[in-house]
Amino acid sequence: MLKIEKLAGIDIGSNAMRLLVANVITEQDEENINPSFKKSALVRVPIRLGTDTFITGKISEVNKLRMLKAMKAFKLLMEVHGVEKYYACATSAMRDASNGIDVVKEIFEKTNIKIDIIDGKKEAAIIFSTDLSDIIENDKSYLYVDVGGGSTEFTLFSNGEIINSKSFKMGTVRLLNYTKEEAKEIWDTIEVWIKQNTLNLKKIILIGSGGNINKIFKLSGKPIGKPLSLIYLKAHYQFLKKMTYNQRISELSLNPDRADVILPATKIYLNAMKWSGANKIYVPKIGLADGIVKNLYYNKL
Repeated sequence: MLKIEKLAGIDIGSNAMRLLVANVITEQDEENINPSFKKSALVRVPIRLGTDTFITGKISEVNKLRMLKAMKAFKLLMEVHGVEKYYACATSAMRDASNGIDVVKEIFEKTNIKIDIIDGKKEAAIIFSTDLSDIIENDKSYLYVDVGGGSTEFTLFSNGEIINSKSFKMGTVRLLNYTKEEAKEIWDTIEVWIKQNTLNLKKIILIGSGGNINKIFKLSGKPIGKPLSLIYLKAHYQFLKKMTYNQRISELSLNPDRADVILPATKIYLNAMKWSGANKIYVPKIGLADGIVKNLYYNKL
């Protein structure tokens, strides 16, 4: 007999807000339960909170109201889908905003949706908990890179164990607003961290997550499960650079809020590959919302 649970994850990022509704399907009479996670609905709302936080230091009144409307809509959608359990969290833009806690309190008062503002390590741990078994081999070393709008999380693991992890204030929206001096300082810091932590490891493979690398992978036409090469990513970066913002929208069908951030995102992955010595990157289609759903099922959130 099949059992189907409806779970939802809400990811409030620096570039966009996402609601993922998933069906978790299990065989009730099986001794070894192996749940299947199937996406039922995914809604993405491009509220660029990072532009507020990284320039003014706080969430603007306009975007606070947009957030509130989005959360009301998410609540209605979860009710329509019959969601049994959900978890909502906010990342870099909200944790760096001086009024982040006040915004979260107001949203709770008006929608009854509780939002946790999580740090970079918890964000990385939630994403990392998604199923990577089809990619990871115990005798190899990997650098897991999750690029968001406000921060990038790096997790290094070898022989099936996490060696180190670090969250840096180097996100796509943040990079668009950094001065050259600010960008150089953070690039230098990341370079040192990656080189120091990968010094004694051989043949490192990158694993990339985030909306931008997912879009790049889709544009590549590669079969699911196959990696992108460093050569391909370099060529694609140059291809994107030669296009105008409008061309990326009209010719590549990128969303307006994706067409500008895809360049800094690609640069982050390229530099991570260069500094770690990796020559290929796997792109499993996973993200924070997927990790939330899985952690909810196993009662870890």
